[in-house]
Amino acid sequence: MNGYLIFILALLAFNWLLSLIVETLNVRNLSTDIPEEFHGIYDDGKYAKSQRYLKDNTRFGQIQAAIMLPLTIAFILLGGFRWINDVAQPTSDHMILQGLVFGGILMLLSQIVSLPFSIYDTFVIEEKYGFNKTTAKTFIVDLLKGLLLMILLGAPIFALVLWIFSTVANAWLWAWGALSAIQLFIMFIAPVVILPLFNKFTLLEEGELRSAIEKFTEEQKYTLSGIFKIDGSKRSTKSNAYFTGFGKTKRIALFDTLIENHSTEELVGVLAHEIGHCKRGHIKKGILISLASSLLMFFILSLFITKGGLYAAFGIEGTPLYAGLIFFGFLYTPISMILGLLGTILSRKHEFEADAFAAETTKAPGKMIAALKKLSVDNLSNLTPHPLKVFLEYSHPPVLERIKALRSFEGN
Repeated sequence: MNGYLIFILALLAFNWLLSLIVETLNVRNLSTDIPEEFHGIYDDGKYAKSQRYLKDNTRFGQIQAAIMLPLTIAFILLGGFRWINDVAQPTSDHMILQGLVFGGILMLLSQIVSLPFSIYDTFVIEEKYGFNKTTAKTFIVDLLKGLLLMILLGAPIFALVLWIFSTVANAWLWAWGALSAIQLFIMFIAPVVILPLFNKFTLLEEGELRSAIEKFTEEQKYTLSGIFKIDGSKRSTKSNAYFTGFGKTKRIALFDTLIENHSTEELVGVLAHEIGHCKRGHIKKGILISLASSLLMFFILSLFITKGGLYAAFGIEGTPLYAGLIFFGFLYTPISMILGLLGTILSRKHEFEADAFAAETTKAPGKMIAALKKLSVDNLSNLTPHPLKVFLEYSHPPVLERIKALRSFEGN
């Protein structure tokens, strides 16, 4: 049997088994005892509800994985990729156009397969626990907008990479340079062009909250293009805040649900945390790490893109570049996992640093702790994740660890 095929099938099985073990341990780590920090914040009924929410999501994820694994393996072994290639090749004499058809069919099939799971997650699980505010119309419109973005952004980028690899010497380096420039450009325009397609961004109105935020940003000599409220309640009752963009387009976005459920001091603490990421250089580090990771990926891609065995593993004769780019994604999985693991470790470190910045600059760690507690309760977060789950997947430290670290700033 083809060595590439054995390797890829083993990876698929390993990922499924690892996920099954991690999720099982995570559920078994639940305790009916409310952590002391959350006494008076969580009542017994809502704490039990948060655990049912985790169990339902875990069970749903395991069912989805158990369906997708055999489907993916069957698609590979029964010649699904060969069939798509047989459809794509006669459509044009140009390799790039063939590639766009090949990629388009794959994208469409992926959307069709994932759609029932997305519908169930949104309209059954999230609805059951009182989170869902998405209407059928909003769901469909979001889906169509996402597909449109894939076509307008994904297709040209895919075509550009195909052109570079088919015509340019040291293609991996040129492809990396081109995609890095595009990535930075998208990051720059996303807050003003892309994100508003899905959420309405409204400048935070005059009042106590805006005055407090402006005072804090002035004290920290931090300039924003604006402080925005977004209509997160259009889709969910869950709360969040995030930093986006850079340069003249950098902005803080606060969910309307977050503003409704938190005091001014708590919101300033949340915003201080987001600003802390920038002040501590996390955004720049993240960009540099992302660029370095993609450089490594393109270099390794250049080593395998012409290997006939990789294509034969998926039942395709010859070495059509467009198929090779897709197949390499399977092959790159172990490196992607390792880089992802290192990324989550660094991200958790950055979250502690941003919390520390917020505590030091606002001089109100208690307000930050109160905000974290409210967010955890409102979002039915798991307060006691298994350490292996945290190690492998958590980009943020568990809330109890964050609270413990913030407690060290009290009284200072």
